[in-house]
Amino acid sequence: MGHHHDHSKDMASERLGWAFLLNFCFTIIEFIGGVLTNSTAILADAVHDLGDSLSLGMAWILNKLGRKRANNQFTYGYRRLSLAGAFINAVVLIIGSTWVLVEAIPRLWNPQMPMADGMIALAVLGIAVNGFAAFKLSKGKSLNERVINWHLMEDVLGWVAVLIVGIVLLFVDWPILDPLLSIAFTVFILFNVIRNLHETARLFFQAAPDNGTVEAVTTTLKQLPNVVDVHHLHFWSLDGEHHVLTAHLVLDEDIESEQRRLLKEAIDKALLPYQLSHTTIELELPGEVCRDEGAHHDHHHDHEHDH
Repeated sequence: MGHHHDHSKDMASERLGWAFLLNFCFTIIEFIGGVLTNSTAILADAVHDLGDSLSLGMAWILNKLGRKRANNQFTYGYRRLSLAGAFINAVVLIIGSTWVLVEAIPRLWNPQMPMADGMIALAVLGIAVNGFAAFKLSKGKSLNERVINWHLMEDVLGWVAVLIVGIVLLFVDWPILDPLLSIAFTVFILFNVIRNLHETARLFFQAAPDNGTVEAVTTTLKQLPNVVDVHHLHFWSLDGEHHVLTAHLVLDEDIESEQRRLLKEAIDKALLPYQLSHTTIELELPGEVCRDEGAHHDHHHDHEHDH
């Protein structure tokens, strides 16, 4: 089992590495091609591809780092780096998109005819490269690969749009189609970036991956034998995929070691459906002061006992 798992991980790494190299080299060709063919649509697509190349590069590096064990410095391992990767990616895409808009918007009033045949050639190449990369990654099972596969499919569709515009421009003199297409691409990119940034920021500030789970976990834990209350429940995600849960369970009686063992088994069973990567559960016996409350309320408790 262990061996097989490692093997699939290496495959993922290899697939991501290949897709990254392909996409990155192609992105450079695109930027040059966009300038040479005088097409803002291709520049917009190049920015989109640059973003995807960065995603692939990050995913590839993280795939390697994610296998590194947690250590004294990074006690949760390296999973959280993917959030930093997503953030850097977003910044790059925002800068790139702004640049494309600065290039494209003035052309709405003063359209310049791009080289249609050059556009068509690049589009065909684009469909081939992204299609091949998507095909390579479609064998992947990891969330990372699936997400990137979607991006690559989007790229293929983007190139199909460029191809159609290129073909139309061969026959009709409508140069305004080029900046229109690039603005449409860019708006689409920015919309996605803002959506992803929002999600990244939530995870970054350790928001619960979803509110429903917190309530569900609390209810599940409260239904366990001997448990009367659940507090200090913290639920957050390392990277959107690997979640962490800590909680204090207040018990109604001082339980023996056998009961304690059974309760722990029940807790394991109850938490199994949530597929948590790290869990820490504290059991509090009756009359015990909660460790985390201690610092805040000791003084307060003493006074209560005096009365």
